[in-house]
Amino acid sequence: MVEQVPTGSGKSAVARSSGNVLASQTMSTIESNDASVRCATGIGDLDTVLGGGILYGGVILLAGQPGIGKSTLLLQVVTHVAKSEQVLYVSGEESAGQVKQRAERLGSSSESSLHFAASTSADDIAATIRTKDYKLVVVDSVQTLTLGEIASAPGSVSQITNSSNVIIQAAKASGTAVVLVGHVTKEGSIAGPKVLEHLVDVVLQFEGDRYGGFKVVRAIKNRYGSTSEAAIFEMGEKGLEVVENPSAALLAERQNADGSVVLATLEGTRPLLVEIQALVNPTNFGYPKRTASGFDLNRLNLLIAVLERRTKLNLSDKDIYINVVGGLKLGDPAADLAVCMAIASAAAGRRLDDGIVVFGEVGLGGEVRSARAAQKRLDEAKKLGFTKAIAPAPPKKDSFVTGVKDLRQALIDYLQK
Repeated sequence: MVEQVPTGSGKSAVARSSGNVLASQTMSTIESNDASVRCATGIGDLDTVLGGGILYGGVILLAGQPGIGKSTLLLQVVTHVAKSEQVLYVSGEESAGQVKQRAERLGSSSESSLHFAASTSADDIAATIRTKDYKLVVVDSVQTLTLGEIASAPGSVSQITNSSNVIIQAAKASGTAVVLVGHVTKEGSIAGPKVLEHLVDVVLQFEGDRYGGFKVVRAIKNRYGSTSEAAIFEMGEKGLEVVENPSAALLAERQNADGSVVLATLEGTRPLLVEIQALVNPTNFGYPKRTASGFDLNRLNLLIAVLERRTKLNLSDKDIYINVVGGLKLGDPAADLAVCMAIASAAAGRRLDDGIVVFGEVGLGGEVRSARAAQKRLDEAKKLGFTKAIAPAPPKKDSFVTGVKDLRQALIDYLQK
């Protein structure tokens, strides 16, 4: 037998609840926050992605694969901010000695305004934020935080949700900018509940190959700016460095062979020229293999079906491999025409002439559709010395552009050698 003491009157939680009438305001009486007061990160391209810099009182979630450079990038940012403001870097994953070694490598260990603390307590971090002693606080990472009132393990849904809630409330109350580092799952999505992305103001995705190549930071949510910008980095001895001319770097080692096509794409709003490589081999098994690196595999299968149906190419007994040079991941619909021409070039053993750049979306009927920001793509190609573009016909006649209406015409006209 266990004695239980009854609590309350036995009524439901809804019946027991009581509250006060909300004090409302009209839109004209609300004091507006000055969104122009931002904190510069010291990296111009990253400021553009954020919408002009880090907004005071805003909460940013930076997510990416392990080892891609999240901690390195943030240490570079806090080093710059610490030249004019008090900054706190909180790590729940690394000790003070480990962070100091990275800081010495990046040349940021001498900043007196840059403070460090090793903690996994969300209560302590929130209390520190409320003191208003720091203008910027970085928490690495949100998956290591624990709240004293919750008994579950760090990284669980309840711990992540409640810990981030406490820190976000403290940031809003004190006007302190907070950057949370987030882990990702095997599939590449942000680990933890989806509500975490809804709670924060900005969600930055850090993409790329952690072993080399370019790394891209883009905003997938931004309450204070655009989500169409991107910052391109590469890892150097002194940390992450902005790639000033990524198109030239991506095409520096290109050899014009069959299966190689230069695509004019967009990374955010920035035009970028990238090489698309295709390899077509006879299959040794009954089922042909399709592999894509940096390109959506389902989209590749669709384009192969269009090629077989709308042209005379027979690819049903061929293994097809697609590679986007530089470790970039393309989500641009205008990459369709370049991928199709690369596959046809490799299958026929014919190459495109030098100085040709390609872009355009391909429909199921084989038609070539227009691409957004076509003029930006053309200007980038002209700047790098290209002489001709195979693309949808522009509204205004341009001698640089050879307009194509469908995929069959493009292959017949340009795969002759």
